[in-house]
Amino acid sequence: MQTASPANDTGSQADLHAIVMQSLDDDQAQETVSIPLAGKSSIADHMVIASGRSSRQVASMAQKLAERIKQQTGRSARIEGLPAADWVLIDAGDVIVHLFRPEVRSFYNLERMWGFADAPSAPQAVTH
Repeated sequence: MQTASPANDTGSQADLHAIVMQSLDDDQAQETVSIPLAGKSSIADHMVIASGRSSRQVASMAQKLAERIKQQTGRSARIEGLPAADWVLIDAGDVIVHLFRPEVRSFYNLERMWGFADAPSAPQAVTH
């Protein structure tokens, strides 16, 4: 049986990003967007934002993603927001993943905050 060796820095960022994107695709995430952060922020190289149809799907996607990251890279991903699963944050180091229920994603509109031009626009609030 082969054991996986820890990934080195040169290929690990792209590999981690690919693992995240494949996992979300396998779990039928909706409206997955990957925002490159290199040069914009020191928190990560990529921010991935996706939606699930329900809190149950969001929680399941988050748990499976963390398991796949651990199995394939040996890294532990930190997860926040799992009990309610309206907005779950998975911090995998070089890749930060935000999983939302659609109405919560629309409310926070992270894509626009990070200046991602192709982001779907959130409904505008009416001010009086």
